[in-house]
Amino acid sequence: MEINKSSAPTPYSILCVVGARPNFMKMAPIIEAFAALGPEINVCLVHTGQHYDVAMNHQYFEALGIPQPDINLDVGSGSHTTQTANVMLRFESVLDTKNPSAVLVVGDVNSTLACALVAVKKGIPVIHVEAGLRSFDRAMPEEINRVLTDQISELLFITERSGRENLLREGISKHRIRFVGNVMIDTLHHNLKKAVPVSKILKNSDSEKFLTGHDGYGVLTAHRPSNVDDPDTLRSLLEIAIKISAQLPIIFPMHPRTRDMIQKFGLNKILDVPTVLQLPPMGYLEMLGLMKDARVVLTDSGGIQEETTALGVPCITLRDNTERPITVDEGTNTIAGLDSAKILTIFDEVMLTGGKAGRTPELWDGQASTRIAAEVLDWLKNGYPNK
Repeated sequence: MEINKSSAPTPYSILCVVGARPNFMKMAPIIEAFAALGPEINVCLVHTGQHYDVAMNHQYFEALGIPQPDINLDVGSGSHTTQTANVMLRFESVLDTKNPSAVLVVGDVNSTLACALVAVKKGIPVIHVEAGLRSFDRAMPEEINRVLTDQISELLFITERSGRENLLREGISKHRIRFVGNVMIDTLHHNLKKAVPVSKILKNSDSEKFLTGHDGYGVLTAHRPSNVDDPDTLRSLLEIAIKISAQLPIIFPMHPRTRDMIQKFGLNKILDVPTVLQLPPMGYLEMLGLMKDARVVLTDSGGIQEETTALGVPCITLRDNTERPITVDEGTNTIAGLDSAKILTIFDEVMLTGGKAGRTPELWDGQASTRIAAEVLDWLKNGYPNK
């Protein structure tokens, strides 16, 4: 574990935690918004190392303009229990050294809950960005992380109004909740002009002619254990993608977990068709470029449901539920699960009509991080009024 000494102390210190790549997109605009406040808030960035692919992490940090972490816990992989325990053990010494005014966590990964637990047990208030999201599926590890992190947080920032109702129903005081919008969309707005065009992505992959003769393309992403850890389920997912690719070529940036499972189950030959292009994991700007010009995106990612809504691109979610209902109620997202007939029906509608038009949800205006920074500073100056 490497710890670098921070700069001279300032009135308030916020220890910001990232652990996995979805966290990076959420933390980037928050750090920038804190910096815009000047010397009143000092930020210390801690990377737990939950996602430990050095090359991919560097690619995201560089693309998003995130400063290198002040502290890296280097926890690496492991079971949910092992990973959470290792983060807690290593994070405790950081809090003893830094003694921050508050700990800010984002999202719902294991690092989010682990660091929040250590902080609250040491009497350090926790700030949770992206609070109140619920799939109501306790079989999802992320759902457990969300619920428990919200229960122990003192300041909770929500991305959509349904989050407030979820939190109130769980007994959380309304005085701890702030509706600020979606920091993921801040990052999207900031980087849209820098998105890597699909032509360049294909050129770099030696697949320049993949889209020749076709009117557009679709994008597929899949990584959740419920979709890729069972051979029958994964086979069904891949077969659906192949059926769709007969009408619209599919670009498939493959998550390392998915790639490993395809190899483990001997499913490589299923994808040996000219209409499905397998690519390695993409950086943020590459994924943004793929999504913004796609005719449809098929995914089991929560963040991509939000990004496609902001981009106005039809999204078919390969899950039976979503913790982001606003993407269905107001956005471009449709929940399909892995029902082949349902997916194909939705896809046919996209091809026929262009799919759900949707609209931009309230406060998804690229300014959520600015609101968060202002609220945090006011909260600190007023002596943690909700604590």
